[in-house]
Amino acid sequence: MMNTAMQTVNVGIPSSEMKFFQELAKKMGWEIRTPERVLDAFISSRPKDVDLTDDEIMEEVREVRYNR
Repeated sequence: MMNTAMQTVNVGIPSSEMKFFQELAKKMGWEIRTPERVLDAFISSRPKDVDLTDDEIMEEVREVRYNR
């Protein structure tokens, strides 16, 4: 299969059809990423030890929320 750019789309699949959709995706060379998998990948890619206190984080959250 050619290495082509992938387009990301969101598709709602009935739970009863998920097995069929997974088989189709595998045959077509598509990648299925559930929202849970996307979130897990994002979380695992974040740094584990950050030099910020909880108060510093809350100050940043407040700054973005209320001053922009």
